[in-house]
Amino acid sequence: MAEYSKALSPYERSLEIQKIALPPNHPNLAAAYNNIGLVYYNMGEYSKALSSYERSLEIRKIALPPNHPHFAQSYITIGLLYYNMSEYSKALSSYERSLEIQKIALPPNHPDLAVSYNNIGLVYYNMGEYSKALSSYERSLEIRKIALPPNHPDLAASTTTLVVSLPPNHPDLAASYNNIGEVYRGMGEYSKALSSYERSLEILKIVLPPNHPHFGASYNNIGLVYYNMGEYSKALSPYERSLEILKIALPPNHPDLATSYNNIGIVYINMGEYSKALSPLERSLEIRKIALPSNHPDFAQSYNNIGNVYINMGEYSKALSSYERSLEILKIALPPNHPDLAASYNNISSVYYNMGEYSKALSSYERSLEILKIALPPNHPDLAASYNNIGEVYRGMGEYSKALSSYERSLEIRKIALPPNHPKLATSYNNIGLVYYNMGEYSKALSSLERALEVSKKSLPPMHPHLAFLKTSIENIKKEI
Repeated sequence: MAEYSKALSPYERSLEIQKIALPPNHPNLAAAYNNIGLVYYNMGEYSKALSSYERSLEIRKIALPPNHPHFAQSYITIGLLYYNMSEYSKALSSYERSLEIQKIALPPNHPDLAVSYNNIGLVYYNMGEYSKALSSYERSLEIRKIALPPNHPDLAASTTTLVVSLPPNHPDLAASYNNIGEVYRGMGEYSKALSSYERSLEILKIVLPPNHPHFGASYNNIGLVYYNMGEYSKALSPYERSLEILKIALPPNHPDLATSYNNIGIVYINMGEYSKALSPLERSLEIRKIALPSNHPDFAQSYNNIGNVYINMGEYSKALSSYERSLEILKIALPPNHPDLAASYNNISSVYYNMGEYSKALSSYERSLEILKIALPPNHPDLAASYNNIGEVYRGMGEYSKALSSYERSLEIRKIALPPNHPKLATSYNNIGLVYYNMGEYSKALSSLERALEVSKKSLPPMHPHLAFLKTSIENIKKEI
């Protein structure tokens, strides 16, 4: 952070001199405002960055021809800013305007067009519109296959954040196979996701030295797929390989090491090895305290995950303390309706729910839902999760008709937003079945649980514990009929 503030001073001094020496709408002034905006962006001061970027764009509109490539750069930087502010519709508008200009100004298979399609795909991915994201990512990949050598890092780059200040052929500017893998993972098509991630890794092995940080990211993504598949022991191995590489490639307190320790901790949580989980999560927090500003959003992630350990250990007061610390940081670091705030309220609710304080749980869940309704498209999967959680509280309170209504709303959204055999659909059918069971409507309960089992068989490994749980539940209900 201190380095960025040091950079700001000479940029601003340069701008002052250029204002005196140049006409008021000279293109160099646009470049100066753009550079100042980039510093503010890296400092996380997005409103100041936006002001500088928009001033740069205003000057370019006066000084340059209407489809000059520099306009595309302006719209990309503004789009990236809105993307990081989670204002996805505004980001999409800027990225699409940039693409329009590039189509006129550049040859049809220019690498910059691939970057634009990639940016648009990234926005759609975060909006939960996976089919549109996939289409954009695949178009980006097609262009790169034509424009770049077959094993160029841009075909495999392992980061999904595009930073326009990097050189045009830097590996981190592209994420073709990786991003396609991200979409498939979001769609629950884990085998396709794994295939894309592994293709990305193959390319990296050809073009990069063996301990390059991109390998850390690549192994991390493969671990994430196994994690989503519930194959936690398989997830642990690539996560640990990622950490080994990052320890060699990066300084000892680099933020990416914190992320790596964090991911290992999350796997141990899901394996039920909570004492093992706590150690890497606390190491992650230690690194972040050294490497990041005091209210950086990643601190919120650390406190949140430590809270997850404590809630699973039944230490609810410690869990609540960690979750509330996480929420405090997010309130400072993020806009008031950012989706991460919704997730934080959701976690606080889960503590209250487990403590049996259902009215407090319901209040936080409803606050979470309010934020998501503002921040996300109406059929985003996170809204489905929110309705599902509210249903859980009502079921715990014995208000089964309200629980059923919430669960059914969750299912409606998931049917629209997710592929037909996504595991979350099985969760919805399972929960609806449990409510019907509590209401004594055993035939409806049986139908829903059988549907849950049918979906789960297609989406989960054959030995996944949830399959055994569903089979036992079905057999118990059959005894009631």
